[in-house]
Amino acid sequence: MSLHRIAAKAALALPEVTCSQPFGEGCDVYKVMDKMFLLNSSLSGRVLSNLKVTPDHGAMLRDIYPYIHAGWHMNKKHWISIYEDENLEPDLVIDLVQNSYELVVSKLSKQQRQRIAVLKAIS
Repeated sequence: MSLHRIAAKAALALPEVTCSQPFGEGCDVYKVMDKMFLLNSSLSGRVLSNLKVTPDHGAMLRDIYPYIHAGWHMNKKHWISIYEDENLEPDLVIDLVQNSYELVVSKLSKQQRQRIAVLKAIS
């Protein structure tokens, strides 16, 4: 399964997630309550996914995985880019999508966080 399919499937399984293409065709933006947490795109023919991370976590991931870099076209401290690679671990991508989502959710209003908690509990 491709990087974009893995990331999209993981994202769309989470509560209150929407997908749009505000930057044009071929660039899918996934948001929770109107806040972006995943961007699927390509750069020079290379498939990539941008995800939000804490600065320490992002630095650690870049040190460990050769296919993870500072976020392309994003804040380099708070975003990473995962490039499609034959050694890409699908479970890692799923975990990173979920972590990015949770990081964004943690910054939402109390009411929004409660709504998401209820939706998670009933699903």
